[in-house]
Amino acid sequence: MNCSISGEVPEEPVMSNKSGLLFEKRLIERYISDYGKCPVTGEPLTVDDIVPIKTSKIVKPRSLTAASIPGMLGMFQNEWDALMLSNFALEQQLHTARQELSHALYQHDAACRVIARLRRERDEARSILAQAERQLPFPASTATANVSALSNGNRVAEDEHLGPDAKRMRLGISPSVIAELSECNTELSQQRKKRQISPTLVSVEDLERYTQLHSHPLHKTTKAGITSIDINLSKDIIATGGIDSNAVLLHRTSGQILSTLSGHSKKVTSVKFVAQNDLFLSGSADKTVRVWQESENGNYECRHILKDHTAGVQAVTVHATNNYFVTASLDSTWCFYDLSSGSCLAQVAHPSDSQGYSSAAFHPDGLILGTGTSDAVVRIWDVKSQNNVANFDGHTGAVTAISFSENGYFLATAAHDGVKLWDLRKLKNFRSFELYDSNTPTNSVDFDHSGCYLAISGSDIRVYQVGTVKTEWNCLKTLPDLSGTGKVTSVKFGPDAKYLAVGSMDHNLRIFGPSEDGAPEEP
Repeated sequence: MNCSISGEVPEEPVMSNKSGLLFEKRLIERYISDYGKCPVTGEPLTVDDIVPIKTSKIVKPRSLTAASIPGMLGMFQNEWDALMLSNFALEQQLHTARQELSHALYQHDAACRVIARLRRERDEARSILAQAERQLPFPASTATANVSALSNGNRVAEDEHLGPDAKRMRLGISPSVIAELSECNTELSQQRKKRQISPTLVSVEDLERYTQLHSHPLHKTTKAGITSIDINLSKDIIATGGIDSNAVLLHRTSGQILSTLSGHSKKVTSVKFVAQNDLFLSGSADKTVRVWQESENGNYECRHILKDHTAGVQAVTVHATNNYFVTASLDSTWCFYDLSSGSCLAQVAHPSDSQGYSSAAFHPDGLILGTGTSDAVVRIWDVKSQNNVANFDGHTGAVTAISFSENGYFLATAAHDGVKLWDLRKLKNFRSFELYDSNTPTNSVDFDHSGCYLAISGSDIRVYQVGTVKTEWNCLKTLPDLSGTGKVTSVKFGPDAKYLAVGSMDHNLRIFGPSEDGAPEEP
């Protein structure tokens, strides 16, 4: 008779008075103390329910495997195999435990880094709050200092509101300004729903016949290079900013230079017309922005010199109201200005941006601002609250240009690795153009006013027909860089995309448009 647990002959046999099963005493007592039930039937069982069985002293027979040398060798081999298997299982458990420990330590280190960053941001926020609280109560002695600046022989009055610590005061974007921005947004959004493509928009066939029509030497040959282009669509005037620190205004139809604006001490990085006013803006690497106004004799005089940035200004963009504008700088801030007074209403920085902003553009409706950073991040801002509401990653190198489509849905960004198209409704990238080799950056990107065409420039100029998120964007025309420098720095569509203004690293502004049959191409 064998034990119901071990299957061997028991040394101290006992029997359950409930099930009648035979057990080894020490085994059944230990099982009852652990589980309190019968190991076979599963019914409740106590020590009092087992009865010892008296038997005569017997000698256990030797197993067959231990009765011979081959049997004993086989038994030893089985024991060795079991030992090796057990050792292998222990090694696997040790490896798993090491991996879990390594992952836990990595999570701990990441958590410590996040905590340190949050503490740093908290301290910075507390410092800014404390500084704002010190500046809030304006003392009666706070004065407005009038600083005169000389520009092209004209005296320019620059008003700076100084606080108790002699720092410029930011008045903030007032509720009335926010209401004006919101009203403009509502009006433009309603107009966009009814928007129709202009019947005078250049056709695809005409665009495919683009060739160089004119070339205008506008800037100095000693410091050659055009960095920025803008077009006054109503007057057909093209403005260029150059490395020679000048901004030049050209009447496209007559080919006459209307004005050369001097005053910046370093290269002009961005130029912008204010559509409904006789105002013109220029940003420069000399850390300043100048507001120019057209006089009665047709010349432009400097109205304001804005010195709120501490590093080079990389971009200037005008709001749809034509009453406000934004500048973006390498000092990692962007400033919101009132155009009429030239006062900075808000200066905004992101705690993660240490390399500065390299580009900026307003959304057509005016409540969204897009900025590109020097470390390849595109940030979307809510202008009313000045909060960063979305970020687009994926570029390589500085984001050199940003352009919103007039349909309000698409955003095109250019960087060293090419052009990416973003869907603002779903906040995701839906198409990328890697047009050039790794040593050739993409410098400029521009939607035409209708939103039907997209121009891209790098080592050449390429014009695409705008598709949708799912349909293809076809390249309609590739134009060579006729400057011979291999670097087309800026590109801008004219009204109804009837021509394309192109700037390169030489001193010439080139105009591309549909060639007329039999008309010779201008060199």
